Amino acid sequence: MQMGVSVSKKYFKKAVHRNRIKRLLREAYRTQKLPLQQLIKEEAAPPLQLFIIYTGKELPDYNLIYTKVAEALKRLQKTIVHTP
Repeated sequence: MQMGVSVSKKYFKKAVHRNRIKRLLREAYRTQKLPLQQLIKEEAAPPLQLFIIYTGKELPDYNLIYTKVAEALKRLQKTIVHTP
């Protein structure tokens, strides 16, 4: 499974801020990806390519990103289970 992240240059002019958000997104995904990977193996689903785009306008903290990534991954898992 491949994963990518993106942060808008429009709202975050400084590369330092964009890179921080990208690091937070990657870390939140890395710590929560195992259940999704196991589900893909169990369901014999085709490999996924996941791309996360951060659309917020303010610098987030790790707790916010962690919870939002968790919600998105749970929604994705439900979609995989219900797809014939």
